Amino acid sequence: MFRLRRVTSCLHRLLHGGTGNRDQVLEQLRVCSAEDQVLDMVGKNKAKLTVSHVSCAVGMLWQFQREKPQLLRTVELIRTHPQFLTLRVLAENKIAIMDDFILVDMLYNFLRLNVDPHDSLIQQLVSEAWLRIDRFQMASLSKFAICLSDQHLQHSPLMGHITSIVDQRLSSIDDARILTTLMISTSSLVSTRLRDAFVSKADELLDTMDPSNYNNPRRVVQFLRNMKYSHRPLLEKCNQILLSSIPRLDAENISIIMGLYQALQFNNCDFRLAVKQRLVELIDSSTDPFSFSKLFVALTPMASPEIREGLENTAFLLADELSAQQALAVAEALEEIQSRNLSLLNKIASVVQRNLHVYRPVEVARITQALYLLQYQNPEFFTKLRRILVNFLQHSVFPHEVTMLTRVLSMLPSPRLEEAVKARVEAVVPQCSLNDLNTISFAVAKWVRNDPSHRHGTPSKYVRLLQTLNRCGHERLQTSDRLDLLLEELKYVSGEWFEEMLLQETMATLQRMTDQINWTSVPELAFFLTRMNHLCPPLMDRIASVAIKEIDKIHYSATYATLLPFSVLSYDPPQADELYDLCIQRFTPHISSFDPHLLVLQAYSLAVADSFPEELIREIFSIDFLGKLDSQLETLPDSLNMRTRLRLMELNRAVCLECPEFQVPWFHESHCQQLQRKGNSSVGPVQQQIHKMLGEVLGGINCVQVAVVTPYFYTIDFECVLDKHLQPLPYTNLNTLQISDRGKAHWGVSSLENDKHELPPGAQRVAVNFLDSRCFCKNSHHMKGEAMMRKRHLEILGYRVVQIPHFEWNSMELSTQDAWKEYLKKKIFRELSL
Repeated sequence: MFRLRRVTSCLHRLLHGGTGNRDQVLEQLRVCSAEDQVLDMVGKNKAKLTVSHVSCAVGMLWQFQREKPQLLRTVELIRTHPQFLTLRVLAENKIAIMDDFILVDMLYNFLRLNVDPHDSLIQQLVSEAWLRIDRFQMASLSKFAICLSDQHLQHSPLMGHITSIVDQRLSSIDDARILTTLMISTSSLVSTRLRDAFVSKADELLDTMDPSNYNNPRRVVQFLRNMKYSHRPLLEKCNQILLSSIPRLDAENISIIMGLYQALQFNNCDFRLAVKQRLVELIDSSTDPFSFSKLFVALTPMASPEIREGLENTAFLLADELSAQQALAVAEALEEIQSRNLSLLNKIASVVQRNLHVYRPVEVARITQALYLLQYQNPEFFTKLRRILVNFLQHSVFPHEVTMLTRVLSMLPSPRLEEAVKARVEAVVPQCSLNDLNTISFAVAKWVRNDPSHRHGTPSKYVRLLQTLNRCGHERLQTSDRLDLLLEELKYVSGEWFEEMLLQETMATLQRMTDQINWTSVPELAFFLTRMNHLCPPLMDRIASVAIKEIDKIHYSATYATLLPFSVLSYDPPQADELYDLCIQRFTPHISSFDPHLLVLQAYSLAVADSFPEELIREIFSIDFLGKLDSQLETLPDSLNMRTRLRLMELNRAVCLECPEFQVPWFHESHCQQLQRKGNSSVGPVQQQIHKMLGEVLGGINCVQVAVVTPYFYTIDFECVLDKHLQPLPYTNLNTLQISDRGKAHWGVSSLENDKHELPPGAQRVAVNFLDSRCFCKNSHHMKGEAMMRKRHLEILGYRVVQIPHFEWNSMELSTQDAWKEYLKKKIFRELSL
């Protein structure tokens, strides 16, 4: 970060007086080319050394170290050298006469050379710097802030003082390096107002800096990660600079940046593709454990099978040389790709076992989770891990740590739950966030299920803990007064406990905060409502109103999340047309800037709402875009890859059916056939019951077809054909249907008009679909968008669609055979005759 120019500028300053005032000691220091030469000079001249000599000697020692690869550094040898002790004593004796620059520089370099923060030298340097802090230049203040961070003093009053100074003097900072280091150092104490000021200043200075310096944008991204603030315009500016720097990045920096992006949920196709290529280039040069472990973690999840196999083979050869942290990183990467390389897994696990004593509590939890999910077979080792986790948990006081230890402990089989564990969890729960409470609820549910006495009801020892969870959750919601903080806690919440115990209270709390909903919170709130599958018209109307009013402030990519609940939950606010039009106008000029997979998801969401912007559709179904999408999908996690491919197929189908004027070809035939072959063809008990009764209602089982596959591969639960008098026609009399080898009826994919004419005159196909709870909002009988779109499409295909909602079929009114039959008659005949 602070290069040799600092040392050389110091030397130039001392030599400025000319040859008449030459400093021979300084000149001899200047020509030293290694650490031992510098230390020899210190030993020979200890009586002559001034503050400047000491400063330059320490600076040179660190500079020689930082220029070496990590594995070749000899900091410990320097730290234990007798003449290094001399430098420390001299520095401590001369603190009072150091100028501000040398004082901070000395502190920085000694810390880099691993002098203990509790050493009296470091303590006195910090104390002296505190006395002078108000007069520091911003460069020295920035460096001093880094020193405090190195000593884990991010929350100290001294860092608070620095934050206040920066707040007052922010406008005077004109160096991106100084600004970005201060941003990171003070991030734990920054107010929302100062955060926004930092963002504005960083945006300004990034335009004026040398674009080859990738550390500045990396630090900006790190600041945004620390603040949990995904400011898209600034992220994209940083990404452009980092993208141009990829040829100069090593595996370590790439791994750091990708980790920051992941934490911010920022994904950029161009960056991932360029990074993948760069990492492949680095394979041959990444032969030491440090660089290889970084490369393995970054590249393996997006590598081709051939490259992945090569990486796993190399990892096996290097495994015994990995450090504790490197082994943990490799284990987690193997878990991410769900590796089945048992030889490598056993090797990594043996390295982990050798190093168990050095891991911190959260790291042991991460190791346990990775090995458990990789199905590592070693019960004795898991028993040992469980014992360590229990011990850590009993002594932990940090809510996030207790939460993670609890969650991982619940994964492991155990005949009983220790009372001390339950007591510790119960003690920490009042301090937990909603997300932590939700995580602990998952663990408690597992313990309850695994308890032998579970079959007799929930054991009393868990009842109190569940009651505490419920009470703390309600209290946290009732006392919550900031929407931004609440949404942060709700970001990853899900599951039965939350939905049953806290969802209603959460919705009431969000409605209480309606006035706080602004353009910054609209996407996050909209996404939460979608994820919860909860229809709340007051909140959705407010979202629509704010989005319409401040659409220009909402990032174009955030229009996807903004519109999502309206399309998914099939809700039209009073200004629905205006909302959709404005959002489409907002993102359309930026179509080429979207990540391909996100553009597909955006278009599918609009299609569900029966909206097909022509420019968007033509972009997605262009050859160039589909090629770019294919390249991107290779770098995405499997789950997102599969979801994107499915949405592209469904979008292709929707466009073909609803917008034939776009002349987009149907190119998912073989893909759908593959999905159909892999699919589960089993019929549930409800469908079996309906099938039997339909046979009785229609006059014979041969008048009903089960699991009919239509053109464009919709699967209908039941199909029947009625003539013009609404009389059922047996399928034995129809030549238009083809029966597949799985007993499913197919039409073939000839034109729809021809298919219609193949039926007897006036006859009609009827699709009967059972709609389970997934087709409706969780808090009402309101039908969701996908079920509505499916109905539209089947009607375009020539069907009369009959829908059987689960809450009607399973109601008290339909508790007899006759009632169910009468219900089906009304649905099929009376509705169709209207």
